[in-house]
Amino acid sequence: MEIRSATDEDFDVFVDTVHAAFGLFPGTPTDGGGLWWSALEKDRCLLARAADGRPVGTAAAYPFELTLPGESLVPVPGVTAVGVLPSHRRRGVLTAMMRHQLAETRDRGEFLSVLLASQATIYGRFGYGPATYTTKLTVQRHEADFAAPRARAAADTESPGPAASSEDGSHDGWHDGSRDGSRDGSRDGSVEVLRRAECGEILEEVYDRYRRTRPGALSRPHRWWALRAGQPPISPAPRYIAVHRDADGVPDGYASYSVDSGTLTVDETIACDDTVFTALARFVLEHDLVTKVVFKQVPPDHPLRWQLADFRGGKVSDESDWLWVRLLDVPRALTARAWFTDGELVLDVTDPFLGEHGRHLLTVRDGKADCVPTDREPDLSLDVRDLGSVYLGGTAPSTLVRAGHIRAHHPSAAPLADALFRTDRLPHCLHWF
Repeated sequence: MEIRSATDEDFDVFVDTVHAAFGLFPGTPTDGGGLWWSALEKDRCLLARAADGRPVGTAAAYPFELTLPGESLVPVPGVTAVGVLPSHRRRGVLTAMMRHQLAETRDRGEFLSVLLASQATIYGRFGYGPATYTTKLTVQRHEADFAAPRARAAADTESPGPAASSEDGSHDGWHDGSRDGSRDGSRDGSVEVLRRAECGEILEEVYDRYRRTRPGALSRPHRWWALRAGQPPISPAPRYIAVHRDADGVPDGYASYSVDSGTLTVDETIACDDTVFTALARFVLEHDLVTKVVFKQVPPDHPLRWQLADFRGGKVSDESDWLWVRLLDVPRALTARAWFTDGELVLDVTDPFLGEHGRHLLTVRDGKADCVPTDREPDLSLDVRDLGSVYLGGTAPSTLVRAGHIRAHHPSAAPLADALFRTDRLPHCLHWF
């Protein structure tokens, strides 16, 4: 079997092969692009051929930047288009492609790799672990009332002052945020509705600002937006975009949505802070002729449910893993991210797929880490896939200790690891690739 990068001449063969592996047919091109594979870079597309020259498997990677805890940005390949023809499965084709791809990743100097797993049972054996999670939140329109923030009410009580009242006796406070002219719940901003074709540059700029501050987020290279390659709001699919602007008129958030049979579905909500997200949520929840609103790709720790007057008004469903992470250089990876607690931890890390093993002393001081080889007794023994799961802070090491995957060598090891790997914000990724 031969595995090599696709060329201009055989890129169509690559596309046909990956579709055949999934029993699909390539879609018809549209004026705005929109084919998911149009943003692939040929030198990162691998084509496996059998001994007789027939194409039997594919694997590819997009060049992204991943935001780590502490807002540092690192290059990562986003593994995609992995498939083997049904006639050649269970013959080692996938394993050979994964090994080839990881070797290429290291040759490029990259120390992390990420992917979205079509099936959760496939990629653990290649060293990938689920690292970020996402949910869907559904709110019925009649249960969409917002509660008054109790912290603000308490602050007003502590610092009494003259209160302006309207003619009907209501105070000019938070309750009236959706009635003070903007109807978006934000007293210092505004929301306007645009068609997708009218705001491409706004979406690209706002998303890029957002992803630089959110651990676990991936970049969206300009070629994705230019080629309309991906899911809404990148793709040419018709969508309305609710754009939030701050008091100076600068866009700082958006919600991409469509309405069908009384259901308003939000593809993604991008907001530079929780206040902007709340304003956009209030805006779509007040949409006329809608019976329910479905928010896709919501972080598990998002406070929207708590902001509703009826906590049960927000129904969580489709909780799922999203971004999977694979470490290829443990010391480089651990020293690249920021840390929020000082301490020392000895990690004994096994990489069965690559046949590697290392014991590392992780020392954290003032937010930065040093990671060196050591002969000290380990605090934790773990598979590289489990290190990938805890790396961004989305999975507590103690959870995997309790699950029987990580071995804690003394009672204080898991609590110490939890404290060290904890982040200031849970990681979240909503980019599809």
